Amino acid sequence: MPDAEMAALLRAVLDEVCVDLAPSELAMRERVAARLIDLVRSGQCSVDDLRRAGRDALIRAPTMWL
Repeated sequence: MPDAEMAALLRAVLDEVCVDLAPSELAMRERVAARLIDLVRSGQCSVDDLRRAGRDALIRAPTMWL
């Protein structure tokens, strides 16, 4: 579990990366959050690494065919 400072950093990066998502896109926001948490658990937690991983999670998100 991240400490308060790390949690604040993760929240800030998540908000920054997801700023253009519609409020209804909770699944996408959760996907980005999960990727950020995975990165921190692996020991990579620079702000640049987190931003890059968050943007990558948005770009590589699975799409649904209608």
